[in-house]
Amino acid sequence: MSTIAVRLIRKEIKDLYINIQSLQEKKDEAFGNGSGIIIIAESSTGCIFAGSALGKKGVYVDKVGIEAAEMLLRNIRHNGCVDEFLQDQLIIFMALANGTSRIRTGPLTLHTQTAIHVAEQLTKAKFTVTKAEDDNANSDTYIIECQGIGMANPNF
Repeated sequence: MSTIAVRLIRKEIKDLYINIQSLQEKKDEAFGNGSGIIIIAESSTGCIFAGSALGKKGVYVDKVGIEAAEMLLRNIRHNGCVDEFLQDQLIIFMALANGTSRIRTGPLTLHTQTAIHVAEQLTKAKFTVTKAEDDNANSDTYIIECQGIGMANPNF
């Protein structure tokens, strides 16, 4: 599983330090049979990206490794700082923050689009989504920008 994942990642990112840490649960602590892989990558600027996949009966472990590696690479390719799973979780914080917030990400997920809609309805914050057009951007790089409402906790 990890071998095929490393091979796939190295096709695209040649000079990469890879640290593999395997874990096998004790039989009396594990529930059922299965496998999984989590691949974590840290950029030179400290951004952390991940890819993961779960195996199950009848699925070859190589397929699980490939799925996790492809997820990681997909999130790295868009040259953002937020992956597909963090996008929607940041929206409410952007809406409540004071001033302008921006995040650079890949294509917006349906969860993110829904979170933006709900946050705008609840807070009257204003969001804009634009394609990034700098030198590091590609066709899947976006900037989510929000003019937050500056909500403050009166108890602090």
